[in-house]
Amino acid sequence: MNKNTLIGSILIGVIVIWWMTMSTNNAKQQAEAQAKEKEAAAVQAARADSADQLVLDDKAPELKAAPVLGDEVAVDSAAVVADSAKVAVPESGKDSVAVTDSTAEAPKVIEPRTVAVETDKFIMTLSNKGGRVQSVIVKALADSAGNFPEIIQDTTLGALDLKLGKADLSEALFDLGDTPEKIQVEADTTVKFVFSDKSGKQVIRSYTFTKNGVAVRQVNRFVGFQPADYQLSWMGGMKETESIPKGKSFGGASYFFSEVIFKNSEITERETISNTMTLDNANYYWVGMRRKYVALSVQFDKPVPVKVNAKHIDVATEGNPDPGTYSLTIADAVRTDSVAFDFMVLPLQWDEVESLEQGYEKIIVTGSKWFPGSSVWFVWICKWLLKLLKYFYSIIPNYGVAIILVTIIVRAFTTPFTVKQLKSTRAMSKLKPQLDEINVKYRSDPQKKQAAVMELYAKNGVNPLASCSGGCLPMLIQMPIFMGLFFVLGRAIELRGMPAFLWITDLSRSDVIFHGFSIPFLMPDGLAVLPWIMVVTTYFQTKVTMGGNGAMDPAQQKMMTWMMPAMMFFFSAVMPSGLVLYWIISNFWSIAQYKIINRGMATADGTSSKLKGKDVQDAKIVK
Repeated sequence: MNKNTLIGSILIGVIVIWWMTMSTNNAKQQAEAQAKEKEAAAVQAARADSADQLVLDDKAPELKAAPVLGDEVAVDSAAVVADSAKVAVPESGKDSVAVTDSTAEAPKVIEPRTVAVETDKFIMTLSNKGGRVQSVIVKALADSAGNFPEIIQDTTLGALDLKLGKADLSEALFDLGDTPEKIQVEADTTVKFVFSDKSGKQVIRSYTFTKNGVAVRQVNRFVGFQPADYQLSWMGGMKETESIPKGKSFGGASYFFSEVIFKNSEITERETISNTMTLDNANYYWVGMRRKYVALSVQFDKPVPVKVNAKHIDVATEGNPDPGTYSLTIADAVRTDSVAFDFMVLPLQWDEVESLEQGYEKIIVTGSKWFPGSSVWFVWICKWLLKLLKYFYSIIPNYGVAIILVTIIVRAFTTPFTVKQLKSTRAMSKLKPQLDEINVKYRSDPQKKQAAVMELYAKNGVNPLASCSGGCLPMLIQMPIFMGLFFVLGRAIELRGMPAFLWITDLSRSDVIFHGFSIPFLMPDGLAVLPWIMVVTTYFQTKVTMGGNGAMDPAQQKMMTWMMPAMMFFFSAVMPSGLVLYWIISNFWSIAQYKIINRGMATADGTSSKLKGKDVQDAKIVK
């Protein structure tokens, strides 16, 4: 090999080695740059997830979103530095000692977490994401297996998110400090959530629990600033705690409902909406929602002019007739350095909710707007019906027996009016032949006809007004009681799951004995027994009652004899078994009562001898 060849080979080798070294260094630098970029992105994400995204603008009293860190950073990874630890570059020839800003601290990365707080009444899970209520489990509503139900429909959305001005804190992560994940409340306990922005201003959300109370005290305190207004968002709705019968029916799902509830001035209201609803800015004591046996509400310390918006949420799926739930927003101005209220968890036990003296018992039952004062007297009737049932239950621990005893008392109370009505009806039936003659004879002269009728009544000592009042009064007395029992037996939590006897295992629901057979629209959940007994007793009760009424046309009597049982079956097939039991016992009482009263009383013929065999249209008319 000559000299030139040797030198060329060495140069080529040096170039190859240099090229390989440079490639390795470039790859290493690129890897380091990528690692630094990933680290910067991780810091940025941590800060984005934390409350450091939100800062207070001193010029406007509201929280707003700050720019995401890293937006102004050059592509060169060497330019990426942490705001909390800036490094000074040492001068040449001096000791290479990095000087850090001792006043700046590394940002605290807050991880998402929850706290489960258990009291004697419920288990409430709080999330540091927004400082919201994530879950509420009520202990008073245990199922047959002893499991407690969740009453927040969507626990990912929860309840009581906070918005201040235009800043939505629902996604901000609050600092929980060293609060444990589970707390068993034995004495008053407060769980505190703290959000601090870069300028040191804070939003502090605290929840205070008592051992056996239904109220959770929620305080939102603002440190270093005061927002102009706030908004509470309850997006998760309420979940039904009971098993809703599958399949369509004429009224079965009506016992499983969701309502927006509120107390405006002194009036407790319940609203069922299908789309959206906005309440005016009147003074509200509390606002919330309810399902069959439980309610949740935001209760204020004093009436405040909040603005409430409700939106219907459809949760029904195929084969599930759940009527759905609602999302709520509650908005108002901020008048002090905090916003405080009680978050009420209310199993609808009459005595307990009534003791709160906030009108919550009126969300169990309430009067109709069509009847003046019914929000007072009808609620009073329901209250004492429930008290009477509970009194008999305290003597004989069986609500089925208690319902039978209440039925006997109600029917005994109305018996004198029924007897008076029967006697009056019987007297009227004896006059029916003569009334028919008068109606035919004077049918073209109403004045003479009325005069003849009144003369006939006076001659026989019959008062038609007494007959009318005697017939209407028993019904007027029984109907509010019947409706009261309808609501009490269908809604009172005291009767939830209470058995009676034999196959009747739950007086608040239909007595289904076989789920393998159902009647569409009538018994969609399965075959029940009490409605059939209701049909039979109603048939005989109607037949006995109509049979003693000589004033009624035989064709009408026959129609009523069959129409009443059919109609009662139509309604009773989806009624609570306790209510059907009440009506069956009432039918037995009516049958026995009419048999005794009608004994020895001859039934009037009911047909005029002068008109027998004649067509009324051919009768002589006196003009």
